[in-house]
Amino acid sequence: MSLRLLEEDDELDPILSVVNLVDVFLVMIGALMMIIAVNPLNPFASEKAVVVRNPGQPQMEMIVKDGEKIETYKASSEIGSGEGSRAGVAYRLRDGSFIYVPEPGAANFPSRQQRQ
Repeated sequence: MSLRLLEEDDELDPILSVVNLVDVFLVMIGALMMIIAVNPLNPFASEKAVVVRNPGQPQMEMIVKDGEKIETYKASSEIGSGEGSRAGVAYRLRDGSFIYVPEPGAANFPSRQQRQ
């Protein structure tokens, strides 16, 4: 009788198909973990990253990730639009260096960090 138990077909065992499904899911989970790790906007990475979506298009946007902070900037249809005012003039010298000359009263404007 013990010989008969050893000769049973392994193909008919329902547990083997479940074990195969578990193996397939483990491979899929490993592949998804690799995709997340390679993604520049990985929420677990502490590095800086910039992603530009639709470059040169009217619906262009830029995603900036700095550590855990993610900011999105969308392009507008106007060239040079945005907040701010003229704060001074920059001059390039012959040696390639720049000199910034602030305009009178430019120091009275609050910095970006003070406004927020």
